[in-house]
Amino acid sequence: HCVFSPSRMQIRIRYFLVFTSFLLAFASCSEYNKVLKSTDMDLKYNKAIEYFGEEDYYKSLTLLEELISLTRGTQRAEDVYYYYAKSHYAVRDYYLGNYYLKNFTKTFATSPRAEECLFLAAECSYQLSPNFTLDQTDTKLAIDQYQLFLDQYPGSNLKDSANHRIEALHAKLERKDFENAKQFYKTIKYKAAISALGEFLKAYPISEYREEAHFLQLKSHYEYALGSVEEKKLERFRATCETYRTFAAAFP
Repeated sequence: HCVFSPSRMQIRIRYFLVFTSFLLAFASCSEYNKVLKSTDMDLKYNKAIEYFGEEDYYKSLTLLEELISLTRGTQRAEDVYYYYAKSHYAVRDYYLGNYYLKNFTKTFATSPRAEECLFLAAECSYQLSPNFTLDQTDTKLAIDQYQLFLDQYPGSNLKDSANHRIEALHAKLERKDFENAKQFYKTIKYKAAISALGEFLKAYPISEYREEAHFLQLKSHYEYALGSVEEKKLERFRATCETYRTFAAAFP
């Protein structure tokens, strides 16, 4: 029992550490409040950058937001806006991050930081891209933004990262389109399935879902013919046979 019970010294050390942590937190909070109330712009700027470096982004954001209007038109404006935009990205506020990062590239177009900010703006849209089952507006926006980045900075060190992201986003759109086409077959809308699966195969000729799409199109032709009125059956079963021959040739 004694082996596992903390000694008095251990208990005292624990209380000391807790008390010290409390004092440090209180001091930090007190210091931050003093900075907020201060009228010293240099102090606010230096503390904002310090908080950013310590990854205390919410404190940094509050100070930088005030400094944006105070430094507009000065030499410090670029630095303030840069850290402000990146702080939004750091706290995962991707909508505002996207807005401010893109705005940085327009406002400070010749800045050496514009390349990084344009890439991070696309990263924000990438993070906002939802599961393939949902609306893919943000996915398409992210692709456009990565493409804009590649067009503006074709020799960038971030080029490969942008291309990998584009591939992943295109894969999501491909999955979305396939599942949409497949849904017509699942809901017994065979004529619509034939058309939708055909459009999918034209749009994605080397898709990983190509075999399944061809097979579902064949099954849709068959079921569509089977449920047709007598005078239409022969024509539609012939179309089914043609579809089978295409499938068999592609996947022997």
